[in-house]
Amino acid sequence: MTETATAAHRAEPTGAVITPVLDVVIPVYNEETDLGVCVRRLHSYLNSGFPFPARITIADNASTDDTMQVARLLEDELDDVRVVHLDAKGRGRALRTVWEHSDAMVVAYMDVDLSTDLNALLPLVAPLISGHSDVAIGTRLAANSRVVRGPKREFISRCYNLILRASLRARFSDAQCGFKAMRTDIARRLLPLVQDGEWFFDTELLVLAERSGLRIHEVPVDWIDDPDSTVDIVDTARKDLLGVWRLGRGLTTGALPLEELRRSVGREPLVPGVPLGMVGQVVRFAIVGVVSTLAYALLYLAAQPFTGPQIANFLALLVTAIGNTAANRAFTFGVRGTNGAVAHQFQGLLIFAFGLAVTSGSLFSLHRWAPDASVHLELFVLVLANLVATLSRFLGLRWVFRDSGPTDAPEPSPAFAGPEFQNGVSDR
Repeated sequence: MTETATAAHRAEPTGAVITPVLDVVIPVYNEETDLGVCVRRLHSYLNSGFPFPARITIADNASTDDTMQVARLLEDELDDVRVVHLDAKGRGRALRTVWEHSDAMVVAYMDVDLSTDLNALLPLVAPLISGHSDVAIGTRLAANSRVVRGPKREFISRCYNLILRASLRARFSDAQCGFKAMRTDIARRLLPLVQDGEWFFDTELLVLAERSGLRIHEVPVDWIDDPDSTVDIVDTARKDLLGVWRLGRGLTTGALPLEELRRSVGREPLVPGVPLGMVGQVVRFAIVGVVSTLAYALLYLAAQPFTGPQIANFLALLVTAIGNTAANRAFTFGVRGTNGAVAHQFQGLLIFAFGLAVTSGSLFSLHRWAPDASVHLELFVLVLANLVATLSRFLGLRWVFRDSGPTDAPEPSPAFAGPEFQNGVSDR
């Protein structure tokens, strides 16, 4: 397919309109100084042996300086450069506007400062053009990436990606690298679900793509940070954390129609019912466990003066066990909907009974050897006993949810069947 497209491109007569295979978007806001140098450099690269017809789209995000005038001059001067103007700021808003209406097979974007080495562009888009992958991202956090940037940005970037792994189960390594691409047909399917129009746009798009079963290809990049960047790190971090909370809530409640999207464009698991990765499950189980332990401690301290230690332990453990099973069902093991919920809670209560036996036995032993133990010593012993029971609870819940993954999806409909389906063979 790629050889045919390239040959057709070279065979076109001079002056003919060629549909690009790749549309590279450069979002800009008040970049009158750097825009000309960067666009000419990218244009020269694309016209010096890049094997696919490509276009550069400058997306002006309501600039207040002369950025738009510079962009128009570049459009007049250079072939395959066009300009789109937006009346509102926001990188995500600009990408959505261009990507949804692009006629190219693959859409991409890069920051105007071209911090990423352009030699990574072909490795980025080639798997998309071939059909092997659906989304591609540059990563600055791979072992063989070479990155020049300050320690503060490095620390913030790594912390942010750790947060995504822990809270949203993200498996991609670098959410905010300004160097990404995706197949245009996939973009048109995903973009209506993306709410953010600013910096969180990238993260939201990637999480939805991953949860839909799409294949994300990562390319280690060489990156030199722009010291003159005007991005407000604190404000961006605040908005990103709010975005993580909003997206996590949508995923947990099932408000996002991911199953429908998966059925149309996603890649289904090779073996139905295989549980999610152990490491990710352990991290998410630990998060739920910390919250449950705090809730247990508060409930126990509130009830103990009125009911005594054994009844207070029973009530606190029962309430937190029900909440813990529901949270682990959705958050740790990714089970959505109401199917099997009652059975899961019943099985969770059986595991709870084991935890009750461990903690009640601990209390009995404590009072046998120290009849006058304080409530704080009781709580200390109970917390230790709960830690002993936690491992058994994790293994038990992992068994409970072993066959409760996403519902198997049917084969993609003919509207989404690419060339690989037309011959009765699919790599999905």
